[in-house]
Amino acid sequence: MSLGRDTKFTYLGHATVRVETPGGKKLLIDPWVMTNPMCPDDQKRVDDLDIVLMTHGHSDHIGDAIEVLERSGALGVGIFDLTTWLGTKGIQNLSGMNKGGTQEVDGIRVTAVHADHSSGIQDGDRFVYLGEPVGYVVELENGFRFYHSGDTALFGDMRLIGELYRPELALLPIGDHFTMGPREAAYAIRLLGVKKVIPIHYRTFPVLTGTPEDLKRETADIEGLEIYAIQPGQTLE
Repeated sequence: MSLGRDTKFTYLGHATVRVETPGGKKLLIDPWVMTNPMCPDDQKRVDDLDIVLMTHGHSDHIGDAIEVLERSGALGVGIFDLTTWLGTKGIQNLSGMNKGGTQEVDGIRVTAVHADHSSGIQDGDRFVYLGEPVGYVVELENGFRFYHSGDTALFGDMRLIGELYRPELALLPIGDHFTMGPREAAYAIRLLGVKKVIPIHYRTFPVLTGTPEDLKRETADIEGLEIYAIQPGQTLE
């Protein structure tokens, strides 16, 4: 499937996405790969990466972060609390940030924006709080901007994200129970004003009941909207 703008998005299942940029950089968002039951076996090798973005500290998003960062040598980007914890695990190539901040890495601008969720992980015999969750607005070398919301509920300030950053593509959770369902994601699309959407965070577990078909029904009245329901392992170019 073609998106244009010289960018490739490969869906690895759940909320994990690999992005190949116009400048040849390779990004991975939410490094849950090797232990992700939705990730195809031929996609589980992720050595060749430049940047790893982490939206929050749940195991179904950073479950393989340590191994991925060690093997790839990529720069790990996340909320300051999360990157500090990763530093205690021996990871050195990290760049912590916080909501509202922007940093530029190799010509790619990364802005951390609000997400309405929780964040923490089981670390041995204790549960560790890993800071607030975030979403990311990413501007690539050619000016193409996309928004990965991370796990989130619907919140009204998505309108501000749309007005201020004007993403051309949004990656939004639709599974329900732990995040937005299709009804809420449809409203998020209206707030953001985007016309291109990749649904994520669905069908991994039985409790995640929202589907792309539901989202399409909820957005049937939005003129010009394209919903790319790509399957794990497929690439949107």
